[in-house]
Amino acid sequence: MTPIVRVAARGEGVTADGRHAPFAAPGDMLTDAGEVLPGPRHQPPPCRQFPECGGCQLQHLDDAAYAGFVGDRVRTALAAQDLATDIRPAQLSPPNTRRRATLHAERGLVGFTEEKSHRIVDMRECHILHPALFALVAPLRGLIQRLRLKGRAELHLTLADQGPDLLIRGASPGGLAAAEALTAFARTHGLARIGIDEGYGAETRWEPQPVTITLGEAPVPLPPAAFLQATAEGEAALVAAVREATAGAATIADLFAGLGTFALALQGRVYAGEGARDALLALKAAAARAQRAVFAEHRDLFRRPLTAAELDRFDAVVLDPPRAGAREQVAQLAAATKPRSLAYVSCNPSSFARDAKTLREGGWRLGWVQPVGQFRWSTHVELAARFSR
Repeated sequence: MTPIVRVAARGEGVTADGRHAPFAAPGDMLTDAGEVLPGPRHQPPPCRQFPECGGCQLQHLDDAAYAGFVGDRVRTALAAQDLATDIRPAQLSPPNTRRRATLHAERGLVGFTEEKSHRIVDMRECHILHPALFALVAPLRGLIQRLRLKGRAELHLTLADQGPDLLIRGASPGGLAAAEALTAFARTHGLARIGIDEGYGAETRWEPQPVTITLGEAPVPLPPAAFLQATAEGEAALVAAVREATAGAATIADLFAGLGTFALALQGRVYAGEGARDALLALKAAAARAQRAVFAEHRDLFRRPLTAAELDRFDAVVLDPPRAGAREQVAQLAAATKPRSLAYVSCNPSSFARDAKTLREGGWRLGWVQPVGQFRWSTHVELAARFSR
């Protein structure tokens, strides 16, 4: 028998000699026949639909093992680029706190898809969704059937300040009966908004009050299906790390600013660059209403990154790119000379490590990394890091 020593990036347990075993935790024993004997870090999965449902991959890990996995993902990615630094203990979002999710619906089925498959696993329980969102799953089955949708639809659920926000994408529910069914559903279940996207953009069918999400104590208009940190706890952990990394800066550039998760939480004067027009306009409106010193610009930072000369107008920079990272923008950061601190927020340890290597070659020092596990029991890892000169 051989002990499992770690969990790989895709969720399999790995022995010291490189053998892989699905659904194994550190401390488990792997027999010569390939059987996994559970150890002290192996817990009974809380959900009866695990592992069939693709929403989770790691429910068999207890909190200590899961936190270790989150930290190891960052450590391994950095080591691949010959980098090392202080990696802080992972901050994990509790169960039942996910405030946004995309479910799939077809022929009365509603849920996530099976791992590596398009088959919908009909959701009968969920230990990651916020209760206010999970409460809609059973009623949504009935709504989908009443609408008589052809083909598959995506259900984008977000918990806004006013309650659940639902966007049905890929569906064409026409006619008076469908319109009445949507309105009745929204009224009965206390939705903040319900919309339809037939492929030409979101069309709101119900919104009694303007829908917002509070960021940095400022209510921000929430575009349908807009990007939002997955949990309030995860957002708070990332915001705290960004504030720490940029403390004392009078002028800050927030790049890939989105709705303003960081721009609205920072002190000093903030430039916010964002390529998504809906998010940019929402941030502008919120900053103006809250009288925050935020200048927001619509800018594609992949095609037109801030140049080194532009970056030299700021004391600090916040960078929160998509999963692909920010290769073009990082090259300009490496050439800049005035910014003394950089907060880099990432949802992909591998692209972060690649960019971190470029920054190091440009004279930046990686001070620490804060791993964040806000996609509970998944292999998806987020982080915030501080660089300085």
